[in-house]
Amino acid sequence: MTPPPRRRTPWCTLRAGAAALAGVILGLAVSGCWVEEVPEAERNARSIVGITNAVQAMLDSSAIAWNDGRIDGFMDDYVESPGTTYIGGAGLVEGWDAIYERYAPLFAPEADRDSLRFVDLKVRRLSATLALATARYILYAEDGRTIASGPFTLVLRKVGRDWRILHDHSSSDPAPGEQ
Repeated sequence: MTPPPRRRTPWCTLRAGAAALAGVILGLAVSGCWVEEVPEAERNARSIVGITNAVQAMLDSSAIAWNDGRIDGFMDDYVESPGTTYIGGAGLVEGWDAIYERYAPLFAPEADRDSLRFVDLKVRRLSATLALATARYILYAEDGRTIASGPFTLVLRKVGRDWRILHDHSSSDPAPGEQ
């Protein structure tokens, strides 16, 4: 048995069909892949809100660890590196281990350590992995009296999904009568 003769489709019909199919595919691709341009200022604002929320959560966790007497929880916020630095009233402290040793006496069982909270946080994004934060710390007694307070600046590095302190510069407000 011989196969039936093939019917030939005119060339112009094939071309028109291919063009129609290409038009449908292109239309679907364009409509399915439409991306609205988000202005840079809006992207930056969203980014700052996200970083600020993350840094606020980190500081809240740090204050809880301080108030519970858990130095390891408090130090979790610092990048564990010899390049991590702290500047306070006693000067420059270099390296995570040295910063740990600087805080360790405040976490000793017999240490008199007031409660800690942070206020007035402001964050600026410096790059995809660096941010600058300013805020104030307040150390307060059980009766709510402020014992010490002051401004601080943090340089933060994104480590995985978290923001960690790379540099901490903390200052103390003058004591009453010293102003």
